[in-house]
Amino acid sequence: MERFSEMSAIMRKELKSYFNSPIAYIVITIFLVFTGFFFFKDFFYFNQAEMRNLFQLMPLMLCFVIPAVTMRLFSEERQSGSFEILMTLPVTSRNIALGKFFAGTIFSAVMVSPTLIYLVTVVLLGTPDFGPVIGGYTGVIFLSAAYTSIGLLASSFTRNQVISFISAWAACFSLWLIDKAVIFLPSKLGFISYFGTDYHFQNIAKGLIDSRDVVYFISICVLSLMFTIKVIEERR
Repeated sequence: MERFSEMSAIMRKELKSYFNSPIAYIVITIFLVFTGFFFFKDFFYFNQAEMRNLFQLMPLMLCFVIPAVTMRLFSEERQSGSFEILMTLPVTSRNIALGKFFAGTIFSAVMVSPTLIYLVTVVLLGTPDFGPVIGGYTGVIFLSAAYTSIGLLASSFTRNQVISFISAWAACFSLWLIDKAVIFLPSKLGFISYFGTDYHFQNIAKGLIDSRDVVYFISICVLSLMFTIKVIEERR
């Protein structure tokens, strides 16, 4: 219970700092402008009231947005010197990493939540299949968590937020690109697509939640958090 309270305190602190920062609102605004453009583009140009195209685009958009959300998690503290103070507190490295991870994931969920307005539009003007919609939002949460863990790891390596952003973006974009690059490889190497985030996201977005897709995203989170904790321990 004490360990949970430590993690919860770190999480609340990070969430508070998110919403006290103008950068957070800038990121949310940019995200909603782009998602709104692509949703209403299909809505007005092609007379399609559906969420499918939005979910197809979501993995690529999150590649850019979530690194911007996570770039400050450790880098800002190391640059300001508050990281050293944090290391002296009676808080375990695991709780520090988990607190920041859940704060980033929750913020990402808050950022995505206004897109439910698009769903209301679809319900009012169309006949949506709620299976893929539920699957799409479930996939967004898993994908956001995976990208957040990668961004957290990138932020733990450097005190420069720009380097943190670029590193996290490169890692997330590479994972998104994997199954797209398979078409240029021999067919016997087709299994490489299983390592791509978009491959697993699109499976979930179809409304069929397979345990293999869930395990994939959880594995990314666990591995990234393990390395993050190791980095924190070394800096202690």
